[in-house]
This record gives sequence, C-alpha cells and structure tokens, in this order.
Amino acid sequence: MSVKDPGDIQRRRFMGKAAMALGASFFAPLASAEGKSETLRIGYLPITDAAPLLIAHSLGFFMEQGLTVPRPVMVRSWNVLTESFIAGKFDLTHMLFPIPVWMRFKQKIPVKVLGWDHTNGSALTVRGDSHIRGFADLGGCQIAVPSWYSTHNLVVQLAIRAQGLVPVIRPQNAPLGPNEVNLFILSPPEMPPALLGRKIDGFIVAEPFNALAEIKLKARIMRFTGDIWKNHPCCVIVSRESLTRTRPALVQRAVNAVVRAQIWCEHNREEAAHILSRDGAGYLPVRADVLKRVFTGYDFKAYTTGPLPRAIVHPEWKVDRIGFQPYPFASATRFILEQMGKTLVEGDTGFLKNLDLEWARGELVDDRFVRKAMVNNQNHGDFFPLGPTASLEREETIEIN
Repeated sequence: MSVKDPGDIQRRRFMGKAAMALGASFFAPLASAEGKSETLRIGYLPITDAAPLLIAHSLGFFMEQGLTVPRPVMVRSWNVLTESFIAGKFDLTHMLFPIPVWMRFKQKIPVKVLGWDHTNGSALTVRGDSHIRGFADLGGCQIAVPSWYSTHNLVVQLAIRAQGLVPVIRPQNAPLGPNEVNLFILSPPEMPPALLGRKIDGFIVAEPFNALAEIKLKARIMRFTGDIWKNHPCCVIVSRESLTRTRPALVQRAVNAVVRAQIWCEHNREEAAHILSRDGAGYLPVRADVLKRVFTGYDFKAYTTGPLPRAIVHPEWKVDRIGFQPYPFASATRFILEQMGKTLVEGDTGFLKNLDLEWARGELVDDRFVRKAMVNNQNHGDFFPLGPTASLEREETIEIN
C-alpha cells in the first residue's frame, strides 16, 4: 500500500481555501464580534493531547467562566484541523507546536500560541514480532509520522541521526539503503491498522494510538518520547491573534478553564480516562481501559526490564506517560525553532533559514493569559505553585540513547 501525504495531495486546494479564509474571516476575532458573543468553537483530533479542552467542556469549566462552548468537533487529520481553523470554523484548538510556526512565518497567518496543552504523551511503536529493538535498528524501515511539522518528526529524526542513519522521504515502494529510514505521513487513526497490515514497520504518534496498539495488536512501545526529551511540549493551545487583541477578557476566561482542566486531569487520571472514552462522554472513540493505560500506564518495572526494547531508559526523570503543564517555556520554544531548521520535511523550509529565534518566539507565543490563569487557579490545586520565587525558566533535557 502506498500511503500518500494528505498535506501534499491537498496543498493547492488547501492554500486556496486558506487565502479565502484569510480574506473573509481569519482576521475577525469571532463571527459575531459586534454582539460580543461569548461563544467559542473548539476543534480537536481524537488524541489525548486534546484532553484539557475536552475535560474543560465536559466538567463545565468553560461554563463557569461565562462562556458558551458547543460540544467540540472531532476531525481525523492535522490537515483538516488546520484548514478548518484557518477557515474560521474553530476559535480555539490544539495544534502540534511546529504547525503554528509554519502558519505564522511561512504562510503569514496571524496565529498565537497561548500555552502548552500537555507534556509528553507520545511514543514510537513497533509490531510485537518486530526485529526493531532500538533506533539503531530502523535502517531500511518505513516509519509513519502524523505531520511533517510535528514534535514527533523532530524527535525521531534526532534519534535516527544520532545512530548514524539517514532520514529520507520517498515513495514506499522505492528501494532503501540499509542506513536509510523512510518517513511519510499517516493520520493518527490510520497508524495501528497499517502496522497490523505490515504496511509500515512502526509509527511515532500521540496517544491513545500507542496504547491501543499495545492492547489490541500486542504491539510494543519501542520508546516513549518523554524519555528522550523530558517533559517536552507536543500540542499547544492556539487562537487567532485578533482574538487576543480585541477580546482579551474572553481569551483569559477560556485559558482559565483549560488550565483548571489540566490541574484536574493531573489529579484525577482514571476519571479523566473514563470521561474521554466511549464508555463515558465519548470524546475519543476508544475504550476506557485503553485510555487508562495512557493516563496511568507508565510502569517503570514493565518498561525498564525484560527483553528489549526498553521503552523507559530514564526512570530517574520521574515523568508521566502524559503530563499536564500549561506554561510555554522559552527554552523549549527556542529548541523547536532551532530543530525545525534541521529537520527533513516535504516542501520549502527557506522561511526557517534566517529566522531570529528570540524575535520569532515573541511573535508566536503570548504567555500573558496562561501566567494569569496559573495564579487564578491556585485554589484548585498545588500543581502550579506560582509564588514570588517561582521560576518560569528551565533547561531542556534531551538524551538519545
């Protein structure tokens, strides 16, 4: 089976629609801004990265902030979510961090990153009978990623190159050298079936598709991404820049609700898994036991002992399979911007060549809302202690081994 890149197939149509959207609606903060509508529309992919947005809706946190939020709309691919956001169908969404970088600096779309939606939450998964025991074994393999502009693509290429292998982008039926790893795009829901059908050798993606493959297909987690880059960002909270300028109070209330949901998810993991599942409120089309594996299944003994691969190499990091932390640390933004310029993708990346990292970070990220939300939510838990001595800086920890 030859799996084509949906972004490449639809690029002309996508950019045509984007141009119309920019002219028609993107610069307007909300469709009914004149009436000061307090309604926000949310779109999402069926991945646990979206959990804070979905839990904020389910538990009424948006409502408590005086916002009307219809049930969030699920789409199946990053291409569709991005296109829908640009077309003005959604006011608030989660996106893979590199996507708004591409939107802002390549396509000149005025988008703002408001904060992190979660940390970690992804893995590289292979078949249970695979010969693959580590990144060094990926030579000659076909590996699916969810988007060229994704933390997954950045991390897997870092790991591939660290082993002396070469990432390439070729048709799946093209020959590969023993030191080459072919990367291509699949939407997250398509990855487990492709692995089962032996159309791919592995995939790197957000949960719950790694846990789903573990439970239903007897696949193996080769490595958790949070064990390579400690507490890394993956999806971020995104809105229009015009909304942050003209309706800052509305944006603040929305971010307050999302941050409260992050705190709640951190302290109520099993209940969060149930609510999100098809056994609960049905936001994600998977069973509760699969999501429970995501929220609670970071068993150091299970993943650090026994036969290779060892999905956890750094138990001393004491991270979670998926974590929740809203602050967009500048060091992580700089690292992503830097690595994007070194990462192989389809299409022109010239816009990254002379990008000033500090200027770009300031243009892309607006952290004032999440800063205030962290203070506003202190009475809901101690997960984000923000006192006069709190540091909003950190050093990135990345170890590929």
